[in-house]
Amino acid sequence: MAANGTGVPTPRSPLARILTDKKRDAICHDDSGKTVKAQTIDELHSLQKKRSAPTTPLEGTQGTFATLSEDERQKQQLQSISASLASLTRGTGPKVVRGDPAAKSSQSVSHVAHHHHVEAPTISVSDSSLKFTHVLYNLSPAELYEQAIMYEKGSFITSTGALATMSGAKTGRSPRDKRIVIDETTQDELWWGKGSPNIEIDEHTFMVNRERAVDYLNSLDKVFVNDQFLNWDPQNRIKVRIVSARAYHSLFMHNMCIRPTLEELENFGTPDFTIYNAGQFPCNRYTHYMTSSTSIDLNLARREMVILGTQYAGEMKKGLFGVMHYLMPKRQILSLHSGCNMGKDGDVALFFGLSGTGKTTLSTDHNRYLIGDDEHCWSDNGVSNIEGGCYAKCIDLSREKEPDIWNAIKFGTVLENIVFDEYTREVDYGDKSVTENTRAAYPIEYIPNAKLPCVGPHPKNVILLACDAFGVLPPVSKLSLAQTMYHFISGYTALVAGTEDGIKEPTATFSACFGAAFIMLHPTKYAAMLAEKMQKHGATGWLVNTGWSAGSYGTGNRIKLAYTRKIIDAIHSGSLLNATYEKTEVFGLEIPTAIEGVPSEILHPENTWSDKHAYKNTLLKLAGLFKNNFETFTSYKIGKDNKLTEEILAAGPNF
Repeated sequence: MAANGTGVPTPRSPLARILTDKKRDAICHDDSGKTVKAQTIDELHSLQKKRSAPTTPLEGTQGTFATLSEDERQKQQLQSISASLASLTRGTGPKVVRGDPAAKSSQSVSHVAHHHHVEAPTISVSDSSLKFTHVLYNLSPAELYEQAIMYEKGSFITSTGALATMSGAKTGRSPRDKRIVIDETTQDELWWGKGSPNIEIDEHTFMVNRERAVDYLNSLDKVFVNDQFLNWDPQNRIKVRIVSARAYHSLFMHNMCIRPTLEELENFGTPDFTIYNAGQFPCNRYTHYMTSSTSIDLNLARREMVILGTQYAGEMKKGLFGVMHYLMPKRQILSLHSGCNMGKDGDVALFFGLSGTGKTTLSTDHNRYLIGDDEHCWSDNGVSNIEGGCYAKCIDLSREKEPDIWNAIKFGTVLENIVFDEYTREVDYGDKSVTENTRAAYPIEYIPNAKLPCVGPHPKNVILLACDAFGVLPPVSKLSLAQTMYHFISGYTALVAGTEDGIKEPTATFSACFGAAFIMLHPTKYAAMLAEKMQKHGATGWLVNTGWSAGSYGTGNRIKLAYTRKIIDAIHSGSLLNATYEKTEVFGLEIPTAIEGVPSEILHPENTWSDKHAYKNTLLKLAGLFKNNFETFTSYKIGKDNKLTEEILAAGPNF
């Protein structure tokens, strides 16, 4: 990319320009949702209800909200928020006022202090007439419920007390619309090019979008501001500020980030990172680098994120996860897209796996404490959860299969894009009318066996989960350090795809570090850090296949969950380390000859196939897919004299 007068230097390796008429190759596999096909907002909301609209009144007497006393701390907070809302061409932001602007000054409640609404000042430097912006600061869930019910169409209370909301036309993330500012630092530090999820934007375009977002937020009668933390490790936590226009977004982040105490809030100070969520307002599609009316922009130098044109709350969660993937390795802390639990004796296990591999099911164990379900850090202090909540898929949710998630959907929980009965408000989790990507966001303390604070000692086991629909990977393999790095970088699972003529066959899926959509640096950097920490703290790597045995999908059978749980139990107890092992061909995996409670014949996949020739051909086919995928990473040099890279390559399949 050549310099264009905006001060952006020319990168050493030119990056392909993004074309609006040319589709990018698939870069990752994630929870992206299709745009809902609704012509009007009323059509969209009609999908949410089984019959007709519930009669929840949206108009009428409006209540007031409690504010803090007018002390110096509040003034400092408001000044800080005002500075956050100041756009580039305004020296200062609008004067911010706490409280609900709709609250009538004539109302009097003994425990509520409130301000009179102040007329907007004349600001000569602006070409737009900015209002005084009222800030609803760190509201409680109850207050946010009231705001959502009164002011946001499509917000209702379900029969269990959860808040049902709609995310608008976008019901999943938009990875193709995510941009990162490329500058002198990021052009060398970040992973760009083939296979990377990172798409560049220049500083000037970021500021154009930032100005658009901030001006939109400043034009509103009120904005919601959350000041919260990321990372339960107190030495390495990050202060984040989220400025948003919707009560739904504020409650979502209240649940997903770590909630500060009143004392911590008093001394919060300046945030380390700020999100401006103006998702209700589109970006300008004619702005350089824009390929749609949606744009999610990260500026790592400014420590800011701007959201335009999408109201899907997951953009905030995963945007901050990407930021942690950049900031934590700078502190020699490994950021991980994984589940994590801990036994009664303090033994910690990490669970990696793409969608459908059983990561959530296997990391949720009533005999072990849950440290977290999705995002973690591994530092010199041990492991820590990045988040303060869980973001669970709800499609086909049942009390029998997922009792903990089922019971967590109560008052305070956000339910996204679900369908419910108009009268009883009971949710139909099997209904996909709005989207298959229905979600619930709730505080982690809603899980009974959650470990609070969400920290633990160094992991003993690193479990890589793959749902192998080809049916050639063993149910469990003990990995060497180099093999762990190889399979961690590969991030393999297989999906079952149906074609129009009814033929179904497995499709290999690879996502680097089991989270390619969110990583910032080259995958080998995270893998090298993982290897270093595993070696230093004596952790063992395992590859667990939760997919098929005795044949590929269509001829074989999926490995029983009961057998997989026995395997995981044997890993946790340490008994599997003492088993007798034999090595497989091609992949060179060490597999145990016996595990208590698991039929020995299924431990070596070849034994379960009646057609040995078909097994060998399928094994070679999968090995070829691994090799083709890994070619993206072979040119990257790590380790002294490139020795580590050579070890990783040697740990892959060998024909």
